[in-house]
Parts: sequence; C-alpha cells; structure tokens
Amino acid sequence: MTADILAVIPNLRAFAVSLCGNLDRADDLVQETLVKAWSKLGSFVEGTNLRAWLFTILRNIYYSEYRKRRREVADSDGAIAARLATAPAQNSHMDMLDFRAALQELPADQREALILIGASGLSYEEAAGVCGCAVGTMKSRVNRARGRLAELLSISSSSEFGHDGDWQAVDPIMVGQRYSRGGGD
Repeated sequence: MTADILAVIPNLRAFAVSLCGNLDRADDLVQETLVKAWSKLGSFVEGTNLRAWLFTILRNIYYSEYRKRRREVADSDGAIAARLATAPAQNSHMDMLDFRAALQELPADQREALILIGASGLSYEEAAGVCGCAVGTMKSRVNRARGRLAELLSISSSSEFGHDGDWQAVDPIMVGQRYSRGGGD
C-alpha cells in the first residue's frame, strides 16, 4: 500500500499545480492529502482505485480551502483589524445579573407569565391555557410584571435598552482623541 501511495505522488503534485497554479501551495496540498489519506486508510476499500481515492481527497481539500478563502479578507498590514472595536462584555453580563435578580423578586404568577410570554414565545392564549386562567388575567400579569421589572431595574424609558448599537469602530488615525460610550468621560 505504501509503495502504491508513493508512486502516485508525482501525479498528485501535477494535479495540485494545475488546480492552484503555485508550486509551494501544490506541495502543501499534496502533503495535506497524504496526511488525510494516511489517517483515513481504514476507510479505503482494498481492490478499489487508490489513485482515484487520493485525487478525490486532494480535490476536496482544495475546494474546501477555496470556499473558505473566499470569505476571508486580506489584511496583511493589520489596518482593518486595527479599526475594529467591540463593546465591553462586562456591562451586558452585569445587566443580565441585575435582570435575573429582579426577575426573582417578582411574584411567582407574574414571573411565570412573563417567562411564558417573553422568553418561551407562547401566545397569551397558550400561556393562559398553561396557567389555567383567563387571557385577560394573563395579559394583566405580564403587564404588571413588566412594570415591576422596569421599576426594580430603574428603567424609565425604552431608550435605556440596548446600548450595543452605540459603539463605533475607532479610526486609528485619530490617535489622541478620546472616545467613550454615550459621550461621557
């Protein structure tokens, strides 16, 4: 088996060069093909065409990498990466902890109603059926739960939700200027 694989290497290399047009890349493709073939040797069926199997592996590796590269953006000098900015995650984490604590302070019937409607996505009719109450009762519980949560979280308007969209990528050329969330410090 090893001798048969070694005998196919020049043909694999020629095929790889014809696919990518680069000798170094072709050698890498052949190497990847041989490594993959060797690791999957148990799946090769004796008596079938070894050459075709190896060529198929090489072709699949090439096209998989081609598809992957099409989605990538060349950024050799790091200019694009330098302009990327991400909102800090700790604020969201702390907001979630505050929300969970406030949710636990709600009466059980309101918490249940809010979770069924808001988190589970049930309709008011479905949630009322689950709780064994009237639809109007369910709507009332959800409304009171939302109001109480807003009170517990000190939220007075919808503009206080979701500051993530306020973050902008910072232009590295503007060094020296300070950027902050919401125009504060």
